[in-house]
Amino acid sequence: MRSIWNGAISFGLVSIPIKLVNATESHSISFRQVHAEDNGRIRYRKFCELEDREVTQSEIGKGYEDADGTIIPITDDDLSHLPLPTARTIEIVAFVPADRIDPLQMDAAYYLAASGAPAAKPYTLLREALKRSHKVAIAKYALRGRERLGMLRVVGDAIAMHGLLWPDEVRAPEGVAPDVDVTVRDKELDLADALMDTLGEVDLEDLHDEYRTALEEVIAAKAAGEAPPETPEPARGGKVLDLMAALEKSVRAAKESRGEEARGAEAEVTPMPGKRPRAAAKKTAAKGTAAKKATAAKTSAAKTSAAKAGAGKAAAGKSTAKKATAKKSTVKKTVSPRKRSA
Repeated sequence: MRSIWNGAISFGLVSIPIKLVNATESHSISFRQVHAEDNGRIRYRKFCELEDREVTQSEIGKGYEDADGTIIPITDDDLSHLPLPTARTIEIVAFVPADRIDPLQMDAAYYLAASGAPAAKPYTLLREALKRSHKVAIAKYALRGRERLGMLRVVGDAIAMHGLLWPDEVRAPEGVAPDVDVTVRDKELDLADALMDTLGEVDLEDLHDEYRTALEEVIAAKAAGEAPPETPEPARGGKVLDLMAALEKSVRAAKESRGEEARGAEAEVTPMPGKRPRAAAKKTAAKGTAAKKATAAKTSAAKTSAAKAGAGKAAAGKSTAKKATAKKSTVKKTVSPRKRSA
């Protein structure tokens, strides 16, 4: 990696020669300004307003504009002689716990590379001291014409430095929070906790810039003379009636995406006009199927009961008929002797 600054880390009486290299890089797609009619490049030329002519880069210097419009020229030699001990030195001024640094102050990130073999021992000493102390180093350094604040910490086997904004460069969050009284119920907090637990953690390596991927597809299609891919219409869900319903639905959706069974009460949502939510349709279909099955079961049971009742009546009728026949037979046998004696 190409160094952008050479100097030393000042650690008490210890000096560590280092090179500063960028720790991050941008993968964003940049565009050129073009003439819309013929795609000709739009370029900017630098003119001197006093001589009304174009000037080259070697003719351009620096100047400070005073309140009355007067330009005060500042040369590179002037900047190199600034009365700053940090002009070529990263001066460590303190060691503090990492949680003392507000992430709002974080700026650009750099790696500090040891410059040459003599720097290896003091570089390793500082790295191991930072590791064992579980602290970060606060330092001051000068870069690109201004003094800056930095934080040194260990990343793997290297020392990284994060540029920090000065405390007075961070705005207070006044007027940002809601200015109305809101009451959050314990049940809502419990559901929020459940949603956080269900979503769990994520490996940042699995995340990628989907906007850049889509933009690359558009550029590739245009370069091939094809129509760019159509953007799918964003889904517009129903308006959630309350926060509890939204939380419950979010927990269920997160569990289902992880293959877990969703638990909890059903969330009520207002359906889109002309469309029926899938979940509601499935639920209604399930209820209809269950009702049909129940009706069929009742009808079958009724038929069975009727059949049994009919069979019972038939059997009772037969039994009664047999008894009647047997009674008639007895009467005949009793009367017959009397007729013979007469």
